[in-house]
Amino acid sequence: MTQPTFVPAVPEFADRVRGSFARQGAMDTLGARLEEVAPGRVVIAFDWAQGLTQQHGFIHAGLVSTALDSACGYAGFSLMPADAAVLTIEFKINLLAPAKGQHFRAVGTVVKPGRTITVCEGHFFAIDGGREKLAATMGCTLMAVTGRENIQS
Repeated sequence: MTQPTFVPAVPEFADRVRGSFARQGAMDTLGARLEEVAPGRVVIAFDWAQGLTQQHGFIHAGLVSTALDSACGYAGFSLMPADAAVLTIEFKINLLAPAKGQHFRAVGTVVKPGRTITVCEGHFFAIDGGREKLAATMGCTLMAVTGRENIQS
């Protein structure tokens, strides 16, 4: 299936995504970085660190979920109008394999953008010794939020 071509609502969509990402303490905790910002697609990467693992040395499932949620959220946010902020309203994750590796990549892509609701999918890859393995998938539903003082776009 070919990735659809999306047109962002604002020309400065990438700057908006980068600015919001920089304010996210959770991404800072992961040591995460934005590798790609495109209309309807965001890639977040981070490296293995002991503080991110569960008892077997794999990246903890909660942190896999966190990275995928942000990748999907920012993919959706990249298409939203200037006055909108983004919030996740639902997600489902499938953990397919242990998140074992030295590097990790969370890819969020928009499936169907909408005025209020956007549907995304995410894929989480573990990179171990140069080999990349799909470790998790996510289905994510987002809401464009406008007119709320306490939610910043």
